[in-house]
Amino acid sequence: MRSILRLIACFALCFAVAWLGSLATMPKIATWYASLNKPSFTPPNYVFPIAWNILYALMAFSLWRLWQAIPRDEFRKRAIALFLMQLAVNLAWSWIFFGAESTRGGLTAILALDVLVAMTILAAWKVDRFAASLLLPYLVWIGYATALNAEIVRLNS
Repeated sequence: MRSILRLIACFALCFAVAWLGSLATMPKIATWYASLNKPSFTPPNYVFPIAWNILYALMAFSLWRLWQAIPRDEFRKRAIALFLMQLAVNLAWSWIFFGAESTRGGLTAILALDVLVAMTILAAWKVDRFAASLLLPYLVWIGYATALNAEIVRLNS
């Protein structure tokens, strides 16, 4: 029963972050974001919520695996701490890029997110390789998002 409650808590946390980020994002999609010059490799807007919902589910499952991991040692604590830090920066990006309408600030935040996710994967690898591997699609997606953000900065300078 404890394991199921932990899984629910992990999903609740990750999707709460998704929801909080959407509060900054959704009002700006059809207005500010639509007015930006975007590169040719920008996907249609409907792709983003599909991709992010899948990624948040993978992240939640990864966090649950880390939380469940035995032994409960410093490696596990570090992996979970890094996971929580990257989740906070993930949320901050939405509020910086969309909420504050700052493409440059968003680029700074997403570069920090790239580093934190890579560090999270490396730390998680020492605890649960499957949990770490669940974060690889996320790293690929934010790498793509970083390129997109950088190009938006360049095109809108």
